[in-house]
Amino acid sequence: MRRIATMPELAFREALNQAMCEEMERDDRIFLMGEEVGLYNGAYKVSLGMMEKFGPKRVIDSPITENSFVGLGVGAATVGLRPIIEVMTWNFAILALDQIVNNAAKMRYMSGGQLACPMVIRGPGGAAHNLSSQHSQAIESFLVHVPGLIVIAPATPADAKGLLKSAIRDDNPVCFIESEVMYGWKGEVPEGEHLVPIGVSNKIRDGGDVTLVSYSKMIHLCLDAANQLSKDHGVECDIIDLRTLRPLDLDPVYQSIAKTNRVVIVQEAWPMCGVASEIAFRITEDIFDELDAPPARVTSEDVPMPYASVLERAVVPNADKIIKAVKKVCYLAD
Repeated sequence: MRRIATMPELAFREALNQAMCEEMERDDRIFLMGEEVGLYNGAYKVSLGMMEKFGPKRVIDSPITENSFVGLGVGAATVGLRPIIEVMTWNFAILALDQIVNNAAKMRYMSGGQLACPMVIRGPGGAAHNLSSQHSQAIESFLVHVPGLIVIAPATPADAKGLLKSAIRDDNPVCFIESEVMYGWKGEVPEGEHLVPIGVSNKIRDGGDVTLVSYSKMIHLCLDAANQLSKDHGVECDIIDLRTLRPLDLDPVYQSIAKTNRVVIVQEAWPMCGVASEIAFRITEDIFDELDAPPARVTSEDVPMPYASVLERAVVPNADKIIKAVKKVCYLAD
């Protein structure tokens, strides 16, 4: 009987922990810094056991001073270290945008190539559950807007490990956004050296009727919607997981649309000037003649996140909204 190889199943947080531990064992220039990453093992337990393993000089608890400890990371990166900076949530990293945008992103350009900034800034982002307006935002568009930054948003534990290892080895500043509600979600993760290249999209479902494009947690809503559309309407969806938001790899998207002639782009963030807007523009600019319908977007509603759970559910994307958008571009009765 043929033996089928299996991989260990890890939670998202465990895959991230494994990536950091493997890289810190490989390269002693790497250190982790952030609020509660040491003694408390991280606000979401991503750094569980790392202080015990690597010691307080390489797993460093910081005060609640986002602009300062991100700035310390920028300085450390420019003198040869390779910091991983954990922000407790990307909502709080808004306080550190000066360091991220004005220093990390521009270091190589403003120094005429004399200084690199090999650092990873990582932490949870996106809507959580009932955390309201200031703690439940998808702000990736702020970061994607800035030249000099790499922005990554993985959807699976395997990609979380492989992309984080690639990010730590990159010589440019990387913003690594982890969905706040996915830390406990499990999936198969390759053991040992598993690298996923930055800037390479991934086709995760085959279908001939419409193309769904998304990233991070929204990929799972796309899969739910695609299964429902197949079952109820006989509509089959291609699904492209972008994985990296800057740089964007749209070749798989274009190849899919050449087959389906229809596209729906799904993002968790607000609609104005978002990643979905950029993708829709590039599709119309580059392959307009392939389209049989205008590109459609599914996004959060254009309002601050409400606290009440019933209102939160009304604001964020869901499978029903994706199905409605697919039916629109396929000219099916709603």
